Amino acid sequence: MNWFMTALKNYAVFSGRSRRSEYWYFGLFYLIFYAVCAIVDGITGSLDRASGIGIFTGILALALLIPSLSVSVRRLHDTGRSGWWLLIGLIPLVGVIILLVFFAQDSEAGANRFGANPKAAAPGRSIGATAPGKPWSAPQVKR
Repeated sequence: MNWFMTALKNYAVFSGRSRRSEYWYFGLFYLIFYAVCAIVDGITGSLDRASGIGIFTGILALALLIPSLSVSVRRLHDTGRSGWWLLIGLIPLVGVIILLVFFAQDSEAGANRFGANPKAAAPGRSIGATAPGKPWSAPQVKR
């Protein structure tokens, strides 16, 4: 939930970089909230079955339009691409697949033209705490 709130706090920031976890957790919580709103729309009878949009889902989609665009642009920046690459999603099927590949890629190491690597500045992480080549190591306990 912290990543979703981070994306909402930076709702209109189209500069900088976003980690994969921020992007994917934002998408996960967006999907969860959309499903809840769709259920509420179905219960209240405000869901239009032809379009699949109801009052609550429409308000949610409008409220999260700018934050979803900004976190997507910052995610593309993290992979070293311009935010204009979002427009490739307008190409049916192929564009969406290409964007999914871009969003799933790892960050560019170090700083790029869009800013510093967000992995290096992540709160609660100490750089170099694990051995090289190991993503995680168990803490040593003194006895």
